Amino acid sequence: MQLASHTFFRQTKAMQPNLRIEIAHTDKLNPDLLATILALCSRAYEEDLESLFATFADTTHVLGFLGEALASHAMWVTRWLQPGDAPLLRTAYVEMVATEPHQQGRGFATAVLRRLADAISEYDLGALCPAKPRLYAKLGWVFWRGPLFIRSGERLTPTPEERIMILRLPQTPSLDLDQPLSAEWREGELW
Repeated sequence: MQLASHTFFRQTKAMQPNLRIEIAHTDKLNPDLLATILALCSRAYEEDLESLFATFADTTHVLGFLGEALASHAMWVTRWLQPGDAPLLRTAYVEMVATEPHQQGRGFATAVLRRLADAISEYDLGALCPAKPRLYAKLGWVFWRGPLFIRSGERLTPTPEERIMILRLPQTPSLDLDQPLSAEWREGELW
């Protein structure tokens, strides 16, 4: 699903003529921009996300700007998902897809997610826990149909209340979406 850069930017410009998309690792962002990202996500999700944000480590952000104002955001963290007994897959796990409430419905999240998909092309897999499945489905994400588990050492804890979507990338091996899928335990939201 990797798009050639010139094709992507031409499509983005046609859909969102003023949206400028940048990618940056958290350690390259100044504290004011990090506070702006947190505020945007908290407004979009209608809850205070500061404590959850503190649990994310080694994050990379995709930022959509209108002029100098942040309008849309997504980020990923590296996680290790394991389908069945197969080898662990280095996974770009997507978090905090958010657009300013008054800017929603203009295709900004779509543009940010397309750019994110291009940026994670060297990972084995993309994954996320969707708030709005239709947004992701139209971009090629599909639901994992098999049971989900969290790994902690040798222990697997079932998480039947969760639903996960994956994005196949150029490095993704052949997958049986009906087999079990597990992720390592982490602080905060497990999935």
